[in-house]
Amino acid sequence: MPDSKDSPGFDATPAVDDPGRWLGNAELLDLEDPKLRLRAHALTQLCKTEREKALALYGFVKRIPFSKPFKLRMRTAREVMDAGRGDADDKAAVLIALLRAADIPARLRYIELRGEILRGLTSAVASAARPLAEIWLGGRWLRTDTYIFDAAYMAAARQRVKDQGWEWGYGIHRDGNTIWSGAGDAFLGGMPTGEDPMVLDDLGCFSDPLELLTSPAWQIAHPRLPRAVQWNVLAPMMEKVVRELREEASSGTGAPAPRRGS
Repeated sequence: MPDSKDSPGFDATPAVDDPGRWLGNAELLDLEDPKLRLRAHALTQLCKTEREKALALYGFVKRIPFSKPFKLRMRTAREVMDAGRGDADDKAAVLIALLRAADIPARLRYIELRGEILRGLTSAVASAARPLAEIWLGGRWLRTDTYIFDAAYMAAARQRVKDQGWEWGYGIHRDGNTIWSGAGDAFLGGMPTGEDPMVLDDLGCFSDPLELLTSPAWQIAHPRLPRAVQWNVLAPMMEKVVRELREEASSGTGAPAPRRGS
C-alpha cells in the first residue's frame, strides 16, 4: 500500500500533525450552529476527562441509524442531526463537528477500499472511500471507523456475513471491531489499515467530506458528477438491504439461505 498522506491534496507536511490545526470550522461542520454546540455541551457536561467526552460524542454518533439516502449534495452536520440518519460521510461530519465543538482535535483520514467489502449491499462498485475518524487523545491520534454502523445494523450485518460464509461484506469484516474504547484504534475491517487487504490507498487527512471531494487529486481520479450519479442510482437498493437487516435485527430472524453462486 502506498505511504500515508497527511493533508488535503495529499501534500504531506510536518504542520499537518499539529492537533491545533484540526479544531477549526469547515463547510460541512456547522461549528457556529447553536443547536450543534448545545448538543456537544449537553453530551459532555458531566464528563471529567477528554476521553470521556470523546466517548460520549462517539456514542451519540454511533447511535444515529446508518442509511444510504439519495442526496443531491453533501449534507452539513446540523442537517444530518435533524434528519436523524445518514451514511458514512454524513456521520463523519457530525462526529468531527461535535468533537471540535468540545475542543477535541479531530480529522478524517480517507482510505479507499476494495468494492468487495460492500458485498451484500452492492456489487456495482470497484472501490469506495471510507472516512476514518482520527481523534487526538493522550497525546496521539487514535483511529476508528466503528461509528459508521449503529449497533442494530452491525449485529445483523455480522450475522449475515457469517451465515453466507463470507469473510467480508456489508461494509465489515466478520471479526471486525464493533465499538471504540477511546484507548486505542478500532476498525470495522478488524486490522490496522496498513495490514488490511481491503485497503487500496490512503487518501490523506481532511476536515470534512467535502474537502476530499473538492481536492484536486480526488477530482482527477473521480469526476464528481458521474460519481454522485452512480451512488444515487445504487442508493435505493442499498437502502432496501439496510431496511432488511434492521428487520432481521428487530425480529431475531436470520439471513436468507445463501444463493448458489453468492
